[in-house]
Amino acid sequence: MEQQKNAFLTQEGLGALMRRYSVPCIISLLAAALYNIVDQIFIANAGYLGSNGNAANTVVFPLTVAALAVAVMIGDGCCAFVSISLGARQEDRAHRSIGCAVLLSVICGAALTAVYFVFQNQLLTVFGGRVNGETFARAREYFAWITAGIPFYVFGQAMNPIIRSDGSPRFAMVSTLAGAVLNVIFDPVFIFGCRWGMMGAAVATDMGQLLTAGLSVWYLFHMKTVRLRRSSFRLSPALMAKFLPLGICSFLSQISLVASMAAVNNMVRRCGALDPVFGQEQYAQIPMAVIGIVMKVFQIVISVVVGMAAGCIPVVGYNVGAGRNDRARGLLTRLLTAEALVGAAALAVAELLPRQLIAVFGAAGESAVYTDFAVRAFRIYLCMVVPACVNKAAFIFLQSLGRPVESTLLSMLREVVFGVGFALLLPRFFGLNGVLYSMPVSDVLTLAASAVVLRRTYRELRTPGAALTAAGAAG
Repeated sequence: MEQQKNAFLTQEGLGALMRRYSVPCIISLLAAALYNIVDQIFIANAGYLGSNGNAANTVVFPLTVAALAVAVMIGDGCCAFVSISLGARQEDRAHRSIGCAVLLSVICGAALTAVYFVFQNQLLTVFGGRVNGETFARAREYFAWITAGIPFYVFGQAMNPIIRSDGSPRFAMVSTLAGAVLNVIFDPVFIFGCRWGMMGAAVATDMGQLLTAGLSVWYLFHMKTVRLRRSSFRLSPALMAKFLPLGICSFLSQISLVASMAAVNNMVRRCGALDPVFGQEQYAQIPMAVIGIVMKVFQIVISVVVGMAAGCIPVVGYNVGAGRNDRARGLLTRLLTAEALVGAAALAVAELLPRQLIAVFGAAGESAVYTDFAVRAFRIYLCMVVPACVNKAAFIFLQSLGRPVESTLLSMLREVVFGVGFALLLPRFFGLNGVLYSMPVSDVLTLAASAVVLRRTYRELRTPGAALTAAGAAG
């Protein structure tokens, strides 16, 4: 029955399938990204918060990414496993893995909340919160309220890819988008109307995440392809050992980004203190605030890139599980082309319109020092965004093939070896500019490694062996 429901994945045109699954996924990820980005936009345009509030948001941002890392490990791993299982006609494994993932996301969300509350000051210090006293105070206020919503955030983000694997990418999109819209509505009410400051931004975010989580719970009782039973909701170490490795790339991609941001934030703080301009008290928070803004704009681009690739996971997984290597190969070609085009568009905007971008984040109320550094940061930090987009597509496609080891190694190479390594090394020679150059250097070097793996992947997808490798992940 389930095989027949999803049979169109092996028959419908690849372009149509890519649009059907990727567009809702892109919108879902953009909506999720908007939570923090919208907070930062409204904070930046609130005169009583300004660049110190902006810097505080930058400090807290990696900690929300850490929570997302846990969620996507569970959700993306289960999504890939369910898709491959359905392609191989193993519905029993599919419903039990979803129930297991639901319980695991609830437990992990609660555990992460406890850790954040207990080690609040230490975590904020690790991510550069001590740039000055006002930034640290605002970061504490924002983080305390954000932490209260972490259980809903983890659950909602984990369920999103699982809902997609059930053949409902539009519902996955709507559930996330609804929460983001609620956040956009209440951010100005709480920040400007009630003047709740950082607390207002965080409470609006929590409300949106609660709505997304609630819609996800509703969907679990109305699934289409996979029917959940009471027996589905059990923690199974055997099943977790099968689907979590398929999500480990997503986890490492996010958690290594957290490590990279920690390195960048701390080097920004240290190099800024030694800079003749930013070493002055009134300008100390500017590099932290600006780097955070550039990262948020990059996150918008990456949301499109990851959404495009992650949307293909159910399609690739099902076709590989059904032995249709040719369709997986064709989808890879389309995906890499589309990702490169997205990167080219982002590059043009970053290089030609940096002043317009920074204006969205409240630059009108800041000094010329702020604007000048922001323009330089956009043009340097994002100058190799095209390779960055192609790299992300390669990581996720390998994951969808049920090949987590290669996917994980490439992701770790980019974010930890290169991302953290160059963020710590280059500033020793080039100061703040070294921090900015660390990203493009990392992406170019990673592209060389990705090209080798992608070439081999194309070759393997021409033979039946690739289908057996991926199917083994479900077996």
